[in-house]
Formats: sequence, structure tokens, C-alpha cells
Amino acid sequence: MTVPDIDGARVLRRLHDLAAIGRNPDGGVTRPGFGKSADDAYRYVAKEAREAGLTANVDAGGNLLIRRPGPRRNRTLLLGSHLDTVMNGGWLDGAYGVIAALETIQTVTAHHVELGCDVAAVAFANEEGALFPQAFWGSMVLSGQLDALPKEPLDFHGNPLRPALARAGGDLDALASAVWPAHELVGYLELHIEQGPVLESRHVPIGIVDVIVGRAVLEVDFHGRAGHAGTTPMRHRADAMLGAARLVTAVNQMPGLGQCHVATVGHLDVQPNSANTIAGRARLTVDLRDSDATQLGTAEQAVRDTAADIAGDLQLDVRCERLARSQPTATNPDIRTLITDSADALGLQSLILPSGAGHDAQILAAVTSIGMIFVPSIGGDSHVPQENTCPEDLIAGARVLLGTVLRTPSPRNGPA
Repeated sequence: MTVPDIDGARVLRRLHDLAAIGRNPDGGVTRPGFGKSADDAYRYVAKEAREAGLTANVDAGGNLLIRRPGPRRNRTLLLGSHLDTVMNGGWLDGAYGVIAALETIQTVTAHHVELGCDVAAVAFANEEGALFPQAFWGSMVLSGQLDALPKEPLDFHGNPLRPALARAGGDLDALASAVWPAHELVGYLELHIEQGPVLESRHVPIGIVDVIVGRAVLEVDFHGRAGHAGTTPMRHRADAMLGAARLVTAVNQMPGLGQCHVATVGHLDVQPNSANTIAGRARLTVDLRDSDATQLGTAEQAVRDTAADIAGDLQLDVRCERLARSQPTATNPDIRTLITDSADALGLQSLILPSGAGHDAQILAAVTSIGMIFVPSIGGDSHVPQENTCPEDLIAGARVLLGTVLRTPSPRNGPA
């Protein structure tokens, strides 16, 4: 039997079509989950799927599911990612994985390929959480992990989720109907841009993720005493901004000291935020990431201890609150082998590497085996308008995804 191949030109056309939905004047893309532009993107992909002879339906959580026509015969291998973006983000984050998943299913259907399991593409809803605050909404709904919600969830502007979800085709009162039991799943494969510089710097076209790093986010709130910048002697000050500055420096030094993989202060709020007033309050976020859960916990405690020491030295009060925590998540070794074999068969060099960003795969790992494929990001850029990947690499990644699906054994013999 001739091994089928994807239509690379079709993949690129669909990606460029999607990039026009929510495009900003500077070339960035804004498609927050459950906003109009995101709804338009999901409808576009559904239309493309139906025109290809596939079925496309939206579940109660707003996830778009694409399948081969006909009855379900077996457990299902899910392929996919998301179509929503951050504000003024890039054109490939998430969208690439969805379009490649659609292309894979269209290809095996057109060539009448018999697989060892059923296969479905999924475009998860609201992965980014750019408008409605629950990031990974769709994958949490599908995997049955969505925490208790307020009766009427709101977006960041106070608008209700219920009508927005309904416009997307979902139903807030029927979320349980969208849950996939673990016994119905073979696994989940996600193709994604790397969002970092490693593959490009090493001139390797395919990355195979071994672990998605864990993340701890802390809010550190220093309280001092506001005062006049000209009349308050230095020795009489309780400067909250100075406390924040010292913590920023300490956090930036943590990776170099081996305390965590990466550490970032990404948000700083100063009050009264006046040029001629000593800061009475400074609030900042600390984002810590590591592939080792114990190391991540140690790093989090180090931030708390350092903040307390700084506050004591500067006569400040300090409060530390954990805003988010996710555990490191390993991919399935059998799936990694399938991806490696697929790349090797295509003559494509591959590299094992961690994912420093969170993905829907991390959520699905609670209920099924996962695998992730990366392609290079030019300059390591992502979540920004200049996000890009060479067309040849985009096509190569989609070919590896198809090859991995073709190699996936029947559930009784394969990863489950």
C-alpha cells in the first residue's frame, strides 16, 4: 500500500486564512476565547472539515470535534490544539496544531486508510484565557477536570460567559455531556510551534517533548510607607519599590544558582506610582518553571523566604500568595518512540526537549497518554505579532504527525 502524504499547500492556505481572522494592523492576531473573532475561526475550520467530507460538531464546552464519517468503532486517538490567541498574539500558536490535525484526518479519510483506532481532531476552547479567566477551559471540560464554577461566570470586563458560550455552540448547563471517559481514549497528540529558540539554534526541524514543565505563580505584595521624595531622609524610608527591586534581582539570579529552570517577574504594580512620591506599596508576580516537582516547590519557598528577608531589612510588610500551580507532566515514552520513528522515516532529524510553556496536552495527561511534537520558532518568538515558522518546517511537522498516527497500534497493544 502506498503511504499517504499530506497536502502541504492546503495546510499553509488554511493557516493563512485563519491568520486573517482577528488580524490587527501590525500583523498580530487577537482571537480571545469566546469572542467573535474566535467564534469565526472555529466556524471556518468546521466549514473546511465539512467540505472535506468530515463531520464537525461543537460540544457543550465549546470544543470543535472533527471526525471521519460513519459510526465510532473503537477507542479514539485525539489530535489537536486550540484556535484562540492572546491579545495581539501570533498566527501559529495553537492554530497550527488544529490545522495539521484536520489535514491528518482528511488525508487518512481520502486514502481510505484503516487505522488501529478511531481518530478525531479537536480545537479546544479558550486555552489562553485571554478574555474569560479559566485558561485550558476546553481541555478541562473534555477531561472532566473543570473546578466548581460560579453560577454565572464572568469575563474580565464583567460580561457573562453563558451567552458567549452559547454563541460558540456550547451550553453552560450541559458541560458534563462533553466529558470523555478515560476508557474511550487511546491518547492525545499535539503538534505545536516550539515557542522558544532551541530547535532553530540547533538547526533541527522536529522536537519531541519529554516533559511539560511545572509552573508556580506567586503574587508578592510589599507594603511600606508613602512619603515625599524630597523631604524624607533615606534612613527614614520604608520604600516598597526598593523591596520589589531587590526581589526582582534575586528572582533573576535563581536559575543561575540552579534553583529552577527559568524565573520571571512579569507584572509590577506600584502605588501611588508618582514620580515625586516614595512607593507605599509594590505588588509583583513571580513565575517559576521547572521539570522537577520537588525543585519547583523548593524554588517557591525560596521566593517566600527571600521576600520575608527583604521586608525585614527594609522595615516593610509582605504578603505572598500562590496564584497558580501546575505539576510537571511527562509525555508517554511509547508515543515518543512512534514520533521518533515517524521523523526518522521521513529523514528528519529530531531532538528530545522539554516544553517550557503549558499546553492542552498537560491537562489531557490526567486521563490519557500524551505526546507532543514541536517545530522551530523563528527567533524563538511567540505570543507576539512576529511569531513565525518556515513553511518547510510547518509541512514537515504535519507529515510527522500523520506518520505518528499511521504507526499508532490498536488499543489492546498500544499506549492507553
